[in-house]
Amino acid sequence: MFHMLSCFDLKPGENIDGFRVAYSDFVTYMKSVDLVESSEPIGRRQSDTPMDTDDERDHEYFVLMSFRDRAQVDAAYAYIMTHVEPGETSHNGVFTKVQNPVFICWQDLP
Repeated sequence: MFHMLSCFDLKPGENIDGFRVAYSDFVTYMKSVDLVESSEPIGRRQSDTPMDTDDERDHEYFVLMSFRDRAQVDAAYAYIMTHVEPGETSHNGVFTKVQNPVFICWQDLP
């Protein structure tokens, strides 16, 4: 599997419930066109524990999306970059709600 961790804050005036709905709709759409395998629930950072040692990021929210393989994640990226409907509206429903996004990708070892 190939994974992407999205780290982000919400823009002023946005709320997590609205983001959650938009994100769920986006993942459902991307699954329907075979461009994502799954997504975990959205999480809120808990930096008040000694187990959290990341001093480079101070994002409030995180979510993990999984892809079958590198080919699927590359196809998903290419699709988003075409800016065609209905993917454009679905992606923008999520992306326009966030600020300071950082995306971290990795592939499971065999």
